[in-house]
Amino acid sequence: MTKKEKVLIIKEYFDSEYADATCSLDYKDPFQLLVATQLAAQCTDARVNMVTPSLFAKFPTVKAFAEADMTEMEMAIKSTGFYHNKARNLIACAQKLLSDFGGVVPQTMEELLSLPGVGRKTANLLLGDIFGQPAIVVDTHAKRITNRLGLTKNEDPTKIEMDLRKIIPLEAGSDFCHKLVYHGRALCTARGPKCGLCGLQNVCDYYKKNK
Repeated sequence: MTKKEKVLIIKEYFDSEYADATCSLDYKDPFQLLVATQLAAQCTDARVNMVTPSLFAKFPTVKAFAEADMTEMEMAIKSTGFYHNKARNLIACAQKLLSDFGGVVPQTMEELLSLPGVGRKTANLLLGDIFGQPAIVVDTHAKRITNRLGLTKNEDPTKIEMDLRKIIPLEAGSDFCHKLVYHGRALCTARGPKCGLCGLQNVCDYYKKNK
């Protein structure tokens, strides 16, 4: 069985089990998703969703973020962790959006990566969920599960992304990655996968090695 064939089996299972899978970060526009994704680094989406309502009430626009006092921004996002770096990046990101992109979130990988605090994971999430472009989001769930399934042997997120781009149908990439997150939370957990409850035993390298 090729990896492309394996992916189709996995996709069929995911489509059945996690039909309603979507991005678990709350947002109302591209900039809010850009901010929320940066805050989600080393932090749970649930925690970010607790922080962002008051954050966006306090700083409702790109301009408000760009002009924010550093200490106020830090206090507003403190519970998400690493708040010194995150606050600095959020303010600098907003400033660059205003100076280089007219205050509008850009729609290309290259332009998104030019923004402070934005890596490929954040850029791919925006490209896929906001702009409908082919995208592969490699978070901790995607990294863990794709290795266990045998879709990649790489540990570096960028290399994993490139591996997955070769085997996942382009139009399904973003949706597939959201469903990896749901599967990671439901069954294929970091501490111990619940293989006995999983319908992917016949295509999973991890299960075959450890059953």
